[in-house]
Amino acid sequence: MTRHRSRIAAAALSGSLLWTGLGTATAGATPTPDTEHPSAATLFGTGSLDFGSLGTGAPDAPRLPSVANFRDVAGTGAGYVGAGGAHLNEGLFYRSDAVVPNDADLAVLEELGLSTIYDLRSDEEAADKPNRLPADVAYVRIPILSGNVSEMVDQIRTPDDARIMMREMNRDFVTGSAERAGFATLLTDMATTEGGQVFHCTAGKDRTGWTAMLLQHIAGVDDATIMRDYLLTNEYNEEWVTETRAYLVATQGEAAAALLEPLFGVEESYLQAGLDELAATYGSVDAYLTEGLGLSTSTIDTLRGKLLG
Repeated sequence: MTRHRSRIAAAALSGSLLWTGLGTATAGATPTPDTEHPSAATLFGTGSLDFGSLGTGAPDAPRLPSVANFRDVAGTGAGYVGAGGAHLNEGLFYRSDAVVPNDADLAVLEELGLSTIYDLRSDEEAADKPNRLPADVAYVRIPILSGNVSEMVDQIRTPDDARIMMREMNRDFVTGSAERAGFATLLTDMATTEGGQVFHCTAGKDRTGWTAMLLQHIAGVDDATIMRDYLLTNEYNEEWVTETRAYLVATQGEAAAALLEPLFGVEESYLQAGLDELAATYGSVDAYLTEGLGLSTSTIDTLRGKLLG
């Protein structure tokens, strides 16, 4: 892979083509879920397949054109259904891509009454695209991604190589000591912090997607709903993906765009790879939380109480 294409691929993986001077932003079709992996039903707790009914009056997370993947962990409408049939509380935990709003979207964020924003990006990612925060919001950096992304993408020779790399990243959320330490710090801080909170990486899909999965599991959301919520990144980031793919076609050709396209979004097999590793290593998400991350039962209970109380 050429140095220029490698740089583009690394930027695509972290969702950063929009801000590296390489182009505007991203690409095409929603990936088709990989069906070779079994359902995560054996890992997740009980819950309902109901995505929530409308009519409760709870405000949905705003759609922000300049922060495209900003959304509520609790879902929309009445909120996702968790343990005991209770709907998750909205307006508490938000997931996002890099928080760099335009003036109009910043004004919207100001109205949400946020207390804290957690940035899961590497030092380089955060320096290249600094957040723009609402007034009086605490900023907490908890870098989670480890390894050299450029070296990883240099190994990509086929679209399947790109998919393999994304699956391996999710496995690292289970096996990597640095990754597990980061998730443990994040969840502990979220349990002990009051007010609305946002956690994000660059594109809001991998590190952020894994965190959202853990929170939704803690609340008792069923596995099918969790996976569907994970795949919503492809809808929220669709315009970004389309623009980035067009840029790659124009500058590198169709073959390069097809080669790197699996990095732009999420596929079911990415999250499933992490869940399969989790099952093999710990047996359940609950055991991963307590044994792998070292979370106390009181921390988990506090998070569950916030989500469902």
